[in-house]
Amino acid sequence: MLKVPEHQVAGHIAKDGKLGPLVDDQGRFFKPLQGDARGENEAKFYESFSTNKNVPDHIHKYFPVYHGTQLVEASNGSGKLPHLVLEDVVSCYSNPSVMDVKIGSRTWYPDVSEEYFKKCIKKDRATTTVTLGFRVSGFKVFDHQESRFWRAEKKVVLSYKVNGARLALRKFVSSNSPSDDDDSPPNCAFASEVYGGSDGILAQLLELKAWFETQTFYHFNSCSILMVYENESILMKGGGDDEKKKKPVRAQVKLVDFAHVLDGNGVIDHNFLGGLCSFIKFIKDILQS
Repeated sequence: MLKVPEHQVAGHIAKDGKLGPLVDDQGRFFKPLQGDARGENEAKFYESFSTNKNVPDHIHKYFPVYHGTQLVEASNGSGKLPHLVLEDVVSCYSNPSVMDVKIGSRTWYPDVSEEYFKKCIKKDRATTTVTLGFRVSGFKVFDHQESRFWRAEKKVVLSYKVNGARLALRKFVSSNSPSDDDDSPPNCAFASEVYGGSDGILAQLLELKAWFETQTFYHFNSCSILMVYENESILMKGGGDDEKKKKPVRAQVKLVDFAHVLDGNGVIDHNFLGGLCSFIKFIKDILQS
């Protein structure tokens, strides 16, 4: 039984008769291959990356596990279509907070069509892609006070400038009720647990950065970083007394969206690396403040 992903925050969403990803109850994510070269390119990347022995083992964990391709019933009712079968990154979380951040100071690349170039440059300039080297594409957080999810409005996210991006990264790790209104300052209550620590978001981003400083196999154009965590308390019975214990936040970083990956040809991917360094600085600033 396939269903629409509950925690998708960006990209093509399967609703209102539109084609989009699906998930099953076994931890798999089915992403339809786009009809043009993008779908074929993404499948080729996964085939190449999953078998590339030059990629260190500790880097593979930052990419969804690839299970090949499969024909499944499309979300828009158009019949069976080829889908990438990937790891469903959030399947092991109960109430995951999720953020999608597109990395790079440009999302276009050499030899694209004039139409695609104009589309990309317009969006890059209107968002923080050019100014910061990254842009928030979407996010949702679990509101502990209301016991429900809150999702940032897409039009609000697309309007973010520098301060908006910083505010979003603070809201993502806050326990007070989030909103699109800037009047209630986020408390960043979970920042040290989610962003900090030896296995937090920052540590993972720094590990990725170290690889991007040397890797010349791929250029990751228009690729996103997905950040996921869970922070909730549960009651555990021990020794006859109720004792409040915290579940681990399990902060996790994954790279996603590889339809525009190109061969690195022995050259460092400065576009992605530069955006990643900028993003890391924003995370560091939140931790330090």
